[in-house]
Amino acid sequence: MSLYGMMRTSASGMAAQASRLGTVADNIANMSTTGYKRASTEFSTMVLESGAGSYVPGSVESHTRHAISSQGALAYTTSTTDLAARGRGFFLVSGPDGQVYMTRAGSFVMDGEGRLVNAAGYSLMGYPLANGSPSVVANGYAGLEVVNIGELALQANPSTEGTFFVNLPSNAAVVPAADLPSANAATAAFTGKSSLIAYDNLGNEVIVDIYSSKVADETWEIAVFDRAAAAAGGAFPYAAGPLATAALTFDPVTGKLDGASAKSIAVPVPDGATLTLDLSQSSQLATDYIGLDSAVNGNAPSGVEQIEISDAGDLYAVFRNGARVATHRIPLADVTSPDELQPLAGNVYAASAESGDVQIGFAGSGGYGMIVSGALEQSNVDLASELTTMIESQRNYTANSKVFQTGADLMDVLVNLKR
Repeated sequence: MSLYGMMRTSASGMAAQASRLGTVADNIANMSTTGYKRASTEFSTMVLESGAGSYVPGSVESHTRHAISSQGALAYTTSTTDLAARGRGFFLVSGPDGQVYMTRAGSFVMDGEGRLVNAAGYSLMGYPLANGSPSVVANGYAGLEVVNIGELALQANPSTEGTFFVNLPSNAAVVPAADLPSANAATAAFTGKSSLIAYDNLGNEVIVDIYSSKVADETWEIAVFDRAAAAAGGAFPYAAGPLATAALTFDPVTGKLDGASAKSIAVPVPDGATLTLDLSQSSQLATDYIGLDSAVNGNAPSGVEQIEISDAGDLYAVFRNGARVATHRIPLADVTSPDELQPLAGNVYAASAESGDVQIGFAGSGGYGMIVSGALEQSNVDLASELTTMIESQRNYTANSKVFQTGADLMDVLVNLKR
């Protein structure tokens, strides 16, 4: 029995080394595969119970592991749609079968339908921002959709929100009530004027003029007019009164808005939606009238020229007319034990019983890594290590074959004893 056991043991050794050589071959073949994670073969013994006067050889078992949690080096590119995750987390992608998988392969390009797909044909998924900040389902895929930039082309979005932060000079002269811009008289006086571009429902530009006038100590009037209704030369009186007005009151000590002050102003854009301008960061300090920050959402119909993606995963479509629209937020997924994920064709992973359930969050929060745009994660394969392992496995395989051959020769001797 020991001769047969000897041959079986050496055969299991050859099979184990063949498995190890298989992982080496995979690693070397995928050295240039974006996001590929090194596979390795580990061994464990299988010991059989032996009698008092004889030894029964056992065998060796091989176990394949993947270094999925090991970070690969980042290689920077010139494409903003090339994405890499620095730290924990996987991109969520949709396969041809509609199933959702995880991957670190972020070589995304826009296909003919406007979707962002990687080299294996998997489509990037994200949360749409059309209705504001997304609500994440931490342990499920509800709310996710395939990112499709092509659907945004030639779409007009009316302006609905924006910011208008200014510093109003504390030493400005008070404007008489009859001369306030809100009175819309030819004698209108004001301390500062700014203009913003908004968009109506069809994507037409609507320029609004915003006047700031001091009406009393620590109190200011904000009046918004439609530029199209201005008199010749853009002066007063306008053909129609103000679109909206608001009263700002400031704390005389800090120069910030006090609790009773308006913090925003709702402006009905002609032929458009109501534009809510945030005024909360405006100030009254002893300096000039200064525009601190201003921005308005919405865009005119135009083709998408390029895509920008922030470290937090916010995806912006940049249109040919210069407008930037936040369209999606790219999440990251993670599991308790990434090295126990099930690798599948196309360099994607699926959750397994050993890996734990998928959890979803956003980059830079909750232990998730950061998203790097214009970079790709290289494979974590070390060629020198793989070649060393290959030589070692080759020698071990040869040694096991010699043991098998010796057992076969001894079996021949045993059979020939009868002759």
